[in-house]
Amino acid sequence: MAKLADLFSPRDMTVGEPWKRILEFSIPMLIGNIAQQLYNTVDSIVIGRYVGDNALAAVGSAMPIYNFLLVFFVAVSTGAGIMVSQYFGAKDREKLSRSIGVCLTLTAVTATMIMIIGPIVVRPMLSFINTPPSILDWCADYLLILLVGNWGFSYFNILSGILRGLGDSLSALVFLLISTVLNIFLDIYFVAGLNMGVPGVALATVIAQVISAILCAIKLKNMHEVFDLNLEVMKPQKEYVAQLLRLGLPSGLTQVIFSLAMVTVQSLTNIFGEMVIACNVIVMRVDGFAMMPNFTFGIAMTTFTGQNVGAKKLERVEEGTRQGLAIAVGVSIVITITILTFGRYLMEIFTNTAELVDLSMHMMRILAVGYVAMAVTQVLSGVMRGAGDTMTPMWISLITTIFLRVPVAYGIAYLTRSPEYPNGRPESIFISLLVAWVSGAIITFIFYRKGNWKEKALINEL
Repeated sequence: MAKLADLFSPRDMTVGEPWKRILEFSIPMLIGNIAQQLYNTVDSIVIGRYVGDNALAAVGSAMPIYNFLLVFFVAVSTGAGIMVSQYFGAKDREKLSRSIGVCLTLTAVTATMIMIIGPIVVRPMLSFINTPPSILDWCADYLLILLVGNWGFSYFNILSGILRGLGDSLSALVFLLISTVLNIFLDIYFVAGLNMGVPGVALATVIAQVISAILCAIKLKNMHEVFDLNLEVMKPQKEYVAQLLRLGLPSGLTQVIFSLAMVTVQSLTNIFGEMVIACNVIVMRVDGFAMMPNFTFGIAMTTFTGQNVGAKKLERVEEGTRQGLAIAVGVSIVITITILTFGRYLMEIFTNTAELVDLSMHMMRILAVGYVAMAVTQVLSGVMRGAGDTMTPMWISLITTIFLRVPVAYGIAYLTRSPEYPNGRPESIFISLLVAWVSGAIITFIFYRKGNWKEKALINEL
C-alpha cells in the first residue's frame, strides 16, 4: 500500500539515474497528454460522423481563436511549474506555498475576465479570419460555450502544472482519464442521442474539464506535508506575482505569437474552402497525437531541470539533457515511420469521404519528418525554461512563426496560383509548418550550446 501511495506523491528528480527519473515522470504524463488530446479528437470524430464534414470544419476553424483567448493560462501554468519545481527542489516550504497561492488567485481573476470578454469578440474575430458563412454560426456557438465555461479548462491546466512541478504526473493522469471517459460518453449522448450538434460537443468538453479541475483541487488540498494552502498564501504579494509573470509571460507571449500565426494561417486556410479546412482539422488531430511525446518530454525536462537547478546540480542537468534528448528523438523516429505506414487508417476514423482522406494523407506526408526536429526543440527549450530562461524560447518562436512560417505560407500560395488553384496550392500551409519546425530545432540547438541559460536560476531571488 505504501508503494502505491508513493506513486501519487511528489517525486524528487534530483537523485537516481536521470533517464529513469525522466521516464518515470514522462510515461504517466504522456498517457495523460494523449487522453487530453482525445478531448478534441473525440469531438471531431463524433461531429464528422454524426453531423458532417462542414461541422468538422466549423470545429477546426474555431480552435485557433479559442487557443488565442486562453493563452494567459499558458503563461501562468509555465511560470507555476518553474517556480514550484525549483522551490520544491530547494525544500523551501514557504516560498513553495506562496507560489502556488498566487497562481490560484491570478487564475480566478483571468478566468472571469475571459468569461466576460470572450463572447463579445467571438463573431468579429470569426469574420476577420474569413470564416465561410456556411459554418460561421456553428463556430460561434462552439466558442461561446467553451469560453463561458473556461473555468474548468483554466484550473485543470494550472493545477496539473503545479502537480507536475512537484514531480507528481500520475495524479493528473488519473483525473484526466476519468474526465476523458466522461467526455466521450457525453459527446455521444449530446450529439448522437439528443441531436445537439456542435454545441453538444462543446458542452460535453466543459463538463468534463470541470470534473478534472475539481479532482486536481482536492488532491492539492490534501498535500499538507509538502506545502500550505490557505487564504493567507493566496493573497497576491507583489514579488511573487512579478516573478510568476516574469517567468510565465515569455511562454505566454510565445503562445500568443503561435496563436496569432495560427489565426493568420487559418485565414489563408479558409480561402481554400471547406474541404481544405476539414483536411486541416484531420491532419492537426493526428498531428496532436504525434506531437504529444515531444511536448511531454519538453515538460519533463522543465521539471527535471527546475528541481536540479534548485538543488544546485547543474552537471546532472546536462547529463539528463543528453539522455532525455536521445529518448525523445528515438520515439519521434518511431512515430514518423508509423504515420507514413498507417496514416490512411487514422484519417478514415474521421470521415468516409475518400477525397478528404486522400488529401489529408498527402498533407500528413509533408509534415511527418518534422517530428524529429520538434523533439530537439521541445527537449532543449524545456531545459532552458526549467533553468529560468524563458525568453530565449520565446524569441525563437517569434522568429520561426511570425517571420518565417506566415511569410512562407502566403509566399508559396501566391507563387503557386493557377487556373486550377486560383488562391494557390493548399500545400503551402503544411510546407511552411515543416520549414518552421526544422529552423526552430537548429536555432534552439545553437542557443542551448551557447549556455547562457545556466545563469538564469531564480532560486535566490526572493
